[in-house]
Amino acid sequence: MKREERDYRMTFSSLTSRVHSMQHLPYLGEICALLAPAAWSLAVILFRQAGFTVPPTTLNVFKNTLGLTLYWATILALGIEAPALAGGPEYGILLASGVIGMALSDTLFFMSLNRLGAGLQAIVTTTYAPTIIFLSIIFLDERLGPWQWLGVALIVAAVLVVAWVKPEAKARTRRVLWAGIGLGLGAILLQAVSVIVVKPLLNALTASTAGDARVALEALVWATCWRLLGGTVVSWLQCAWSPRARQALRALGRRRAWPTMVGGSLIGTYFSLLLWMGGFMWAEASVASALNQTVTLFTFVLAALILHEPVTRRRLAGLGLGLAGVGLVTLAG
Repeated sequence: MKREERDYRMTFSSLTSRVHSMQHLPYLGEICALLAPAAWSLAVILFRQAGFTVPPTTLNVFKNTLGLTLYWATILALGIEAPALAGGPEYGILLASGVIGMALSDTLFFMSLNRLGAGLQAIVTTTYAPTIIFLSIIFLDERLGPWQWLGVALIVAAVLVVAWVKPEAKARTRRVLWAGIGLGLGAILLQAVSVIVVKPLLNALTASTAGDARVALEALVWATCWRLLGGTVVSWLQCAWSPRARQALRALGRRRAWPTMVGGSLIGTYFSLLLWMGGFMWAEASVASALNQTVTLFTFVLAALILHEPVTRRRLAGLGLGLAGVGLVTLAG
């Protein structure tokens, strides 16, 4: 076992040694912030399929538990240790951010997705970047330049163009529609709060690595794992206290849903979450959130490729607007 652990460490070291310093990786945070929604959009398609047979609380418990298991396995395999600045307050911040963003927010997100469907839910998701930018300006004293603001506007316009769909012939009742919108807005607000809570700590972690890529990556994995721990514990409590707790847990026995649940959890909770945290660790929250907003664009592209949905002029126009906005937000800083 010790030999295997040493081999894991040597492999990890050989990969990270190729990167001499974080200063040699310009736009690293922006790259992570773009890759995260690409991964998450694929996970959303899988979660949407699983959501037809698995309740939101159960789905959230499953994805958080599997993701946490994978992160702990990564930490043990690579011998990752806590950063030097880790203390009680730091652990508390990560746990609190996870509770807000991984347990409460994600549960509301799945509830909204079940009520609205992917198209209408995507419209609600357009409030993600503006909400985080607004809170970042108030609480983190971040600023965007005029060209970056234009980029944000283009991204929001793009996702509105591609996501705006007419209600189906069998229209949902107004009550269900507004309930889905309210749940979606609540999920976005909680996610934004979780970002604002953890962003100063991520800044401190970045500063403490002194440009060492290996230390920075280890700090990122460590922070992501502890944030996910908070979300996992509370998601289990949510499921246990649910009036239909037994029924919700029995849904885990439906084997037909396991491929989509496992795939969505691996892509959306392990890879996407790590990239998402990296985006906020190495870029300003306002910039990272604007780039995260492209999740709708990625979702529609994947829907065309995987689900064979039609590619219309409107969607192509939206994709062009989104790419232009991404360029302005990323390069005009």
